Formats: sequence, structure tokens, C-alpha cells
Amino acid sequence: MTTYDSAGVSQKLGDDASKVLYEAAKLTWENRKPLAMKKYILFDHDGVLVDTEYWYFTANKRALAELGIELELALYLQNMTQGISAWDLATAQGVDEAAIERQRAQRDLYYQEYLQNEDIEIPGVEQALRGLSTHYRMAIITTAKRVDFELIHRHRNIVQYMDFVLAREDYDQAKPEPEPYLTGLAKFGGCPEEALVVEDSERGLRSAVAAGIECAIVHNEFTKTHDFSTATYRIGSLDELAALLQA
Repeated sequence: MTTYDSAGVSQKLGDDASKVLYEAAKLTWENRKPLAMKKYILFDHDGVLVDTEYWYFTANKRALAELGIELELALYLQNMTQGISAWDLATAQGVDEAAIERQRAQRDLYYQEYLQNEDIEIPGVEQALRGLSTHYRMAIITTAKRVDFELIHRHRNIVQYMDFVLAREDYDQAKPEPEPYLTGLAKFGGCPEEALVVEDSERGLRSAVAAGIECAIVHNEFTKTHDFSTATYRIGSLDELAALLQA
């Protein structure tokens, strides 16, 4: 049985900040709407539906290296939780904006190369979505650019199960701000209690929590070090979601 403890929050915490997180997670759990009453599922994209996050990091690392800048994975993951750009490193080291823009464009080309040539499938995703789509209305809320999203799904069948997709161009403030998920919820015409967000990153979790929507974190090896203590639920893979929703 899922509890707020198994969602990643320990009752045996010493510092005040951890106690605050614990009480917040406990309150979220105790005031949650029964999962059987959920109508809408808002999916993150990268790391939840396709395994792309490592390749986006690699594209950034490769492009920054051409400027003589080393992008460490630990720093990238830390910045990712806050929505901080890896390219702030270049700015901090005095690289001019024109050079940064050229390399960001090169990063995009590297990333699209990886998207077309690397294995980014997550086993069981389409089967899970097919089953869920008969009971719930669903959408994708992603920070991916529309051009990258369309490249990823050129030969995939995931989008057919969605009512709509919101890409980075479809809202102003990106995750961890609440706007992406609030925008998606507004398109459904629903209220936060009727929805569930499915995420794999701390940044996305913070966006969902700020929007007042319960969040289920699905395990992703790339983001496993992130802090998920305010998640309402934790699942190992997407094929566990249907059973969770029926609990």
C-alpha cells in the first residue's frame, strides 16, 4: 500500500527543512482526492515516455566542450532541478552571446542526430498508454521544443492516445514554474483534484506541486538522485500506473 513514507519522506528527520518537507508531503497525502476519481493524466515527456534525457545532456556537453567548457553530470543534474540552463556556464566564463547562440544551435543539431540514431524507447510505454486511454483523458506537457518533439514522434504511436500536447513554445514560464501544468489543466477544463501528473524529475515535480496537482514519480535512472520527497506516489515503470489508479 502506498503511503507518504514510501513516497520518499522519512519520519526520522533531524533538520527543520526536512521536517517542513515531511509535513507538506503528509498533508498532501492526507488531503488527496481518491485516485478512482481522477479524470485527467498529464504526462511529462522526456524520461517518462521516451528515454532522451541522457542524450540531451550529451549534446550540451559536446557543444560546450567545443568552447573549452567541461559540463559535469553532477552539476547538470543539480541545475536541472532548478530549471537553470547549462549555458550559464559559458556566460559565467565570459563567452560572448553570439558564440553561445552558435553553439546552442550546434547543440540542437547534435541532439537531433542522437534522436534519430540512438535507442530512446522505453519498453511498455505504448501498451500502458493504450490501456489508460480507455479510462482517462490524457495530455503531454513537455519542455521539449516542438521541432524535437515532432522528430521523436515521426514514427511512434504515442501521440494518438493524447487529447493534446503542450511543447515549450506553448507557455511562457517553464518548469519548475506551475504554468505548464496549469495551462494543460485549463485546456481540459478540470480542477487540480481531478488530475494526476506523471513525472521523472524534481523540476517537474516542483511544477506539479506548485500547480496543486498530485504527482506520481516514475523511476528514471538518469534522475534517480533528485529529491522526490514531495511526490504523492512512486512507481517503478509506467505499466504500474493503471494498478495505482485503481487502488
